[in-house]
Order: sequence, then C-alpha cells, then structure tokens
Amino acid sequence: MAFGYAPNGYSNTAMPDPATVPEAYQGVLLRRVLAYFVDLCVIVVLAILLWIVFAVLWVLSLGLLGPVLWFVFGLIPLAYHTLLLSGPWSATIGMRLFDVELRSVTGDRPGFLQALAQTALFYLTVGATCSLILLVVFLNRHRRTLHDLLAGTVMVRRFPAA
Repeated sequence: MAFGYAPNGYSNTAMPDPATVPEAYQGVLLRRVLAYFVDLCVIVVLAILLWIVFAVLWVLSLGLLGPVLWFVFGLIPLAYHTLLLSGPWSATIGMRLFDVELRSVTGDRPGFLQALAQTALFYLTVGATCSLILLVVFLNRHRRTLHDLLAGTVMVRRFPAA
C-alpha cells in the first residue's frame, strides 16, 4: 500500500503535506504511543517463549551456548521491529492495530536496511537520552521523531483502499 490509495492528494512521490492532507497525521502521535505499548507486550511474550527454548539449549549445551544465547536474546526487539517494518504492511502488530504505518519520505515502504536503521536509531537515541529525545515530535509539523528524521521515514495513518 502506497500513499496513492488515500484521500485528498496522497502521492507515491513524497510524504503527504500536513497542510494539504491533514488526515494523514491526525492522531498519529497517540496511536504511535499506544501501538508501541502493544508491541512491548508482544515482545515480552516472544521473549518469554524464547527464554524457555534458550534455557533448554543452555542446559543441553552445559552452558557453552550461554553467551551466544544472551546475544540472540538481546536481538529480539530489533528483529521484531525491523522485520515487521520492512514487511508488506510496513507496520508492527501494534501499528496495524492502531492504523498507522511507516513510510519512506519518498512514499514507498521502507526497505530492510531503512527499517533496521530506523529501529537501531530508535533504541540508541531513546536509551542514550532516557526517552527525552522523543520530544522532537513537537518541533516539526510532520510529527517525526529524531530516528524518523535520520532514517528518512515518516509515520502516517493507514487508510483503507478506495
């Protein structure tokens, strides 16, 4: 799904302008926050399931796989967001639930590397600033976070096909 399917001038060539397509950004900030909380719950469930599998592997390997398993365990949130954001819906489970999606500033779905950059930058900037960096959304009209700006992405409302 590209920008071209939504009302009032979404185009496939660039992100929608809030002045001409305000509905693309209406409620995105709240929806994004709620979607992230849903995603955290999904990640926790995945982590618990993988913890059980990893515990069995750890015991079977007599502890030799411990460092590798801890490293893989730490990649769960990164993999979750990257794979879903670069997928066909350009959205995580929480984002799909709240009708928002991630787009490149060109209007296309983000590719794997762009989704990876967006996700990695999110965790780095939020972790380094204790989430204060998220206040950047109030300083621009597209309501983009710093990791959105650096990765060349924008979060918009998902509209049903016409």
